[in-house]
Amino acid sequence: MSATPKSERTRAHLRDVAVRMLRDVGYERTTMRAVAAEAGVSTGNAYYHFPSKDALVQELYLEVQREHAERAAPVLAAGGSLTDRLRGVWGAAVDAFAPFHAFGGEFVSVAIRPGSDASPFSAASAASRDLSRDLFEQVVAGTQTRVPERLRSELPELLWLAQLGITLFWVHDTSPGFARTRRLVDGGASLVGSLVRLSRLPVARGVVDDALRLVRAVHPGAPWTSPPEDAARERAGEPEAGA
Repeated sequence: MSATPKSERTRAHLRDVAVRMLRDVGYERTTMRAVAAEAGVSTGNAYYHFPSKDALVQELYLEVQREHAERAAPVLAAGGSLTDRLRGVWGAAVDAFAPFHAFGGEFVSVAIRPGSDASPFSAASAASRDLSRDLFEQVVAGTQTRVPERLRSELPELLWLAQLGITLFWVHDTSPGFARTRRLVDGGASLVGSLVRLSRLPVARGVVDDALRLVRAVHPGAPWTSPPEDAARERAGEPEAGA
């Protein structure tokens, strides 16, 4: 049965109230009961539309990622080098996330809980994760910088992972206007541009391939397999390295 217009309006209103409260008072004080009261509906009605507070957090993630995409659009439309495009997209993230800085630590503490739906790697976060990854797909696809083919398909994922690291740094950044984070963005984008250019050289290919293999092996979304040396030790009845 499809939702009625009234039901859709109620859900949208609850979503807007929740996102505003998460921004203004933080995760801990944004309870389902508080959201329902602020929205003028029953708590049961709120749970009907959103089964948990983490479901509301997903709405916040989507809101922020859409804002990030909107701010990044002019950068992506302008072409340019990989360094310039990456600097612009990472910088747009700092601007998009800024209204939530006061409670950034709360959201990180929730997101890093094992099994949390609020984790950026969880199935529940797929929609917002895809929006964010798409920005880095566009960064690489539209760059004037020549990216080696073996790196081109995996570079967007690496840049997205780097975005998570920058966000964690930003959470703890108390400098005026997030000056330290912006310096990290500038320096990081330049470093990525330099490394990609170096990766075209024969002497660097082995290092690049080793780095890609390592990222694939430890990525949270990858199936776990024992490293070859550990598998060999297991067959021989020897303890694993570091055991």
